[in-house]
Amino acid sequence: MKAVVRNSFGPPRVLEISVVDRPVPDDDQVLVRVRTASLNRADWYAMAGRPLLGRPMMGLRRPKSNRLGTDYAGVIEAVGKNVTGFRPGDEVFGGRDGALAEYVCVRHDRAIVHKPPNATFEQAAAVPVAALSALQGLRDRGGIQPGQKVLIHGASGGVGTFAVQIAKAFGAEVTAVCGPRGIEAARSGGADHVIDYTRDDFTRGDDRFDIVLDVAGTRSWRHLRRVLAPRAIVVGVGGPKDNRLTGPMSHMLGLRLGAMFSRRRAVFFIAKFNKADMETLRDLLADGRIAPVIDRRFGLEEAVAAFDYMGDGHPQGKVVLVIGRE
Repeated sequence: MKAVVRNSFGPPRVLEISVVDRPVPDDDQVLVRVRTASLNRADWYAMAGRPLLGRPMMGLRRPKSNRLGTDYAGVIEAVGKNVTGFRPGDEVFGGRDGALAEYVCVRHDRAIVHKPPNATFEQAAAVPVAALSALQGLRDRGGIQPGQKVLIHGASGGVGTFAVQIAKAFGAEVTAVCGPRGIEAARSGGADHVIDYTRDDFTRGDDRFDIVLDVAGTRSWRHLRRVLAPRAIVVGVGGPKDNRLTGPMSHMLGLRLGAMFSRRRAVFFIAKFNKADMETLRDLLADGRIAPVIDRRFGLEEAVAAFDYMGDGHPQGKVVLVIGRE
């Protein structure tokens, strides 16, 4: 089978499309023929070997694993003897390391769920990491409640577009901050208010927010605290990727330090896959309460161009790789 691999850290040109062995499912796994996959910022970091502080986990000089990708959607081709709830022919989506390939093996009790009939493979593949980050950030870390005022800082990317929709699903009043290209998507996603950061400084406004989901990571605590309600929380899920040593961690640490002596809080986290949350996202997708925003589509052979596009600009939503067709 074909897969996206890299044998060294670096820019997108280190990526290759190679023929590798097709995986064989064990007794607790299903074999998925991947139809589509989507890219996340974490994939870019893994490709580049950044931040450098993360190299002990990724590999000091060379990658410990030469495979990339997490989000996938496809069709089950085979199941192990202990598998329950799935059978060949089922359309599924979920998260699995090494998803930028024609086939992946996934444990049936992990982050894999049935694809809703109303969702395309492209839409389903766009969901896992980005929507999970938005869901866990708002619900688990932010403690979102109906009627709260929520600001999404960086509302036009993968996480941000889902965050607007998920916050609305929880009954919040949502303000989206994005550039001019993302305004229409934010409005379509249900945002009550949209601020174009190229025209207006949201930290100078009169509104005060209960939750700020900080995806962009471009404003300091000194700025963000101006828009916080007395017991508000800033939830950091992203940050600038141009710091080679620490990546987004320096920004998030700055938020934590700034909030140390305040009634307001700042937290950050990395989303964790689990079956229950994937089922929640499946239901939101099936009900139409979330609708993935897809910026561009590339073929598997265009992986280098896809990573270039994701790294050079600001995708409005998700970047998808179309890997297999009927």
